[in-house]
Amino acid sequence: MLISAFTLDIVGKVMVAYTALAVHHRVAREHTIDREVFRVMKVEQYVGAIGIMCMIAAYVLHVYSAI
Repeated sequence: MLISAFTLDIVGKVMVAYTALAVHHRVAREHTIDREVFRVMKVEQYVGAIGIMCMIAAYVLHVYSAI
């Protein structure tokens, strides 16, 4: 159970970090925010939300395994 918690934690952190970096990279490369950038940002928001859910699930598993 503890390994699952650590795995979900790192997956969530990597997903959130990737999302932030991808948005910044896209805007820096395009130098403008158009329809395509907004579409990609929506997908990246979804990926970021899944990452946050992974971190929350990891926290719950950490607490549960400590009991």
